[in-house]
Amino acid sequence: MEPAVSLAVCALLFLLWVRVKGLEFVLIHQRWVFVCLFLLPLSLIFDIYYYVRAWVVFRLSSAPRLHGQRVRDIQKQVREWKEQGSKTFMCTGRPGWLTVSLRVGKYKKTHKNIMINLMDILEVDTKKQIVRVEPLVTMGQVTALLTSIGWTLPVLPELDDLTVGGLIMGTGIESSSHKYGLFQHICTAYELVLADGSFVRCTPSENSDLFYAVPWSCGTLGFLVAAEIRIIPAKKYIKLRFEPVRGLEAICDKFTRESQRPENHFVEGLLYSLDEAVIMTGVMTDEAEPSKLNNIGSYYKPWFFKHVENYLKANKGGLEYIPLRHYYHRHTRSIFWELQDIIPFGNNPIFRYLFGWMVPPKISLLKLTQGETLRKLYEQHHVVQDMLVPMKCLSQAVHTFHNDIHVYPIWLCPFILPSQPGLVHPKGDEAELYVDIGAYGEPRVKHFEARSCMRQLEKFVRSVHGFQMLYADCYMSREEFWEMFDGSLYHRLREQLGCQDAFPEVYDKICKAARH
Repeated sequence: MEPAVSLAVCALLFLLWVRVKGLEFVLIHQRWVFVCLFLLPLSLIFDIYYYVRAWVVFRLSSAPRLHGQRVRDIQKQVREWKEQGSKTFMCTGRPGWLTVSLRVGKYKKTHKNIMINLMDILEVDTKKQIVRVEPLVTMGQVTALLTSIGWTLPVLPELDDLTVGGLIMGTGIESSSHKYGLFQHICTAYELVLADGSFVRCTPSENSDLFYAVPWSCGTLGFLVAAEIRIIPAKKYIKLRFEPVRGLEAICDKFTRESQRPENHFVEGLLYSLDEAVIMTGVMTDEAEPSKLNNIGSYYKPWFFKHVENYLKANKGGLEYIPLRHYYHRHTRSIFWELQDIIPFGNNPIFRYLFGWMVPPKISLLKLTQGETLRKLYEQHHVVQDMLVPMKCLSQAVHTFHNDIHVYPIWLCPFILPSQPGLVHPKGDEAELYVDIGAYGEPRVKHFEARSCMRQLEKFVRSVHGFQMLYADCYMSREEFWEMFDGSLYHRLREQLGCQDAFPEVYDKICKAARH
């Protein structure tokens, strides 16, 4: 009870302080106080509610019975929009602040909002090795259920609150992607409601053009109402090796070699400076050496990226056994390393032991409470970007990131990109090894100006036939955007399915030059 009493007293003092200083001053200059006293407890309540709800729904098997009616309700809303004259574009009615993307979608205020209340796991078929889910199911829900019955997704993106719909309509990646590709590549079927209110199911062999066009389309071809995703048998632990590497050439060589080794189930790199990194490789196992077991996901444990950095400082490698679910969500507690800018002392042992059980605050609540002034400050002085470039260009890409934005740590995650139709594919006719370069934090380059620096980075990515993840701020012109992405199939289907009057083009939905 003592932490709860202390928190209540601090909250009272905080309210008195806000009354004196004003809310906007506190939210901008002392945000950690607001986050610790209000957003952390509120985030915990949200998590408990959604966990209990998901457990009850799955145990009662009510989701499959209700799913058909919910889909018919979406169809009804779309048909009513058509009957009313199709005066504006449509979009999902989910509030913009609920998305994990830091971008604020102002189109929600002007478009027809179609309410989509689809947030349940519908079926787990272990014989076919398929899980069927609704689009608002989160990665936290998926891991909680699947790992409890001995299964997992081949690609399970990191943060708990990422949704299946967001990972399909946008994209998703994890340290197993060098074997399985992006999240879209483990999906076997999509179910959508189209612009005319009709229902369609698409697979690689049925309505295949639509199946390949949906990923990265950001909801501009139809409303996703269900997806079928491959599952594989899970094991209890990840046997994870840590190896510090110095010198950019050695880093790139080591990372490339490990990404090409089929025996590695997981490969990941954390770059702490231009020439210092830790490369991690892991395999699933049911056996663990007790002395090397590390429950890294426990609330009192150090943040993962700080734990990894200790290997670099000690200049020696290591071996640990990490419980599977802890590994999947190893960056969740610190939101990679973003939380250190919000709660500077968040990795302090005292804070972890007293309040770590409430961490992290939900990204959606951080967005909801940031205010316009803070949002503009973040936009101009903060970078959250994932750029996907061919592995052969890794050294050149790291130099470009260093010179243009100078943000560390940098996340390195390899993935295989199959040669398939759609918005994103390799330049040639064969699959190619790519790497996701993730930069999250405050740029330390002199005279950083968001628009010019990011346009320079985008230009480099286009020049090497790379791609920018669309959750992030995008500064390209329309011509530059379609130089990066292959729009041939996408545009043909938009015309064929009557999307041009129903949904905005993906560029108009996500790029800064097009948004109002």
